Formats: sequence, C-alpha cells, structure tokens
Amino acid sequence: MVKDLYNYRFELFLVTQLAILFGSLFFPMDFYEEVLLPLLYLIGILAGMLMISKHKKMMWFFVLLFVTSAFIFGSSMISRREEENSILIRLLIYFIFYFVVSVNVIKQVWKAKMVNRKVIVGLMSGYISLGFLAFFLFMAIELIFPGAFQGTLMESQSIDVKSESLLYYSYITLLTIGYGEIIPVIPIAQKAAVLVGLMGQFYLVIVTAVVVEKYIKHSSS
Repeated sequence: MVKDLYNYRFELFLVTQLAILFGSLFFPMDFYEEVLLPLLYLIGILAGMLMISKHKKMMWFFVLLFVTSAFIFGSSMISRREEENSILIRLLIYFIFYFVVSVNVIKQVWKAKMVNRKVIVGLMSGYISLGFLAFFLFMAIELIFPGAFQGTLMESQSIDVKSESLLYYSYITLLTIGYGEIIPVIPIAQKAAVLVGLMGQFYLVIVTAVVVEKYIKHSSS
C-alpha cells in the first residue's frame, strides 16, 4: 500500500498544498480556519511522510511532529480557543516539517535523471513549500512582534484575518511582485522578506533551470 502511494507522493502532497492555499474560497472563514485548516495541515504531514518513507529515522521524527500537532489541535478543539503559545508551537512544527520536506523534494528533483510528469509536479510542490515556509516565518514574527507587518490588509485584530493576509503576502513576496498592501516595518521582518525573495529567485534560477536543462537535453536526444 505504502509502495503504491509512494509513486504518487508528489501528486498527493501538491493536492494538500492547493487545498490549504485555496480552501478558504469554498468554506466559511471561521470553519475553515478553526477546523478544516488544521486538519489539512495534519493531512499534509501524512502526505509528506511519503516523501521520506525510505528514511526510517526521519519517519519517526515526522510521526512525532504529527502526534504533537494533532494533540495541540485536539486541545484547542476541546477548549474552543487557542493560546498564542500553542500557535507558535504549531508554527514551529509546520516550519520544521516543510523545511525537511522542501529539502527532500528539491533533492529528488535535482537528482532525477529523466524529467517526467512526477518531476514536474515535484518541482511545483517544492516551490509552493517555500511559500509555506515564508508564511510560518512571517506569522511567527507577527505574533512575537505585533505590528511587525502593517498595511491595509493588516488592520484587523483577528488572528484568522492576519493569517490569511500573511499567507497572501508570503507568496507575493516569493514571487517578487510586491503590490504594497502589506509592508514589513521592523528590521527582522524586512530581513525575512528579503530572504524569502532571494529563496524564490534562487529556486527559479537554479533548481528550475536545471530541470528545464535536463528536459531539453533528453527531449532532443
């Protein structure tokens, strides 16, 4: 069963990423943020386990992350509220998870001898993972230093609204578009924004370029 799912590891992981990114378009905000989103992140961790299923030691580490995250989610559902400390712990868990998975995806894509559909999907999921890493970083900064990000989209005091806004800002920064609705106003937030922009450019210029070069090489041979 696991071996069969492993063949679709990139596709499954990409589906969970897209569900997290665009799920709020199809469900009420409160239900999505409080119930569905944490569940999608847990499912994402399960999908990410497939990526590293051949590394037994890393698998146990991911199991620990999953159990810890599930425990925090269950506790918040029982109490019907989530403390700032528990949010920070979950952000740290997700950051570690997406960092490990992103590195693993990039390695698998980089080492692929033939560029096929799986490699292309892996390339896409790797890039989306960078956006999630940026989001967890920005969200942690905003929680630790309230007001670190300001602008028209950050005027609400609701953590759910800020979360959606910073997720949007993460990908806008990764793509180096920069519409200006959100502005980092303290040094650590500004440095984080620069780091995210550099990650996005390095991924496109180096990793994507290598995959495209392999595709051109094999398609012309």
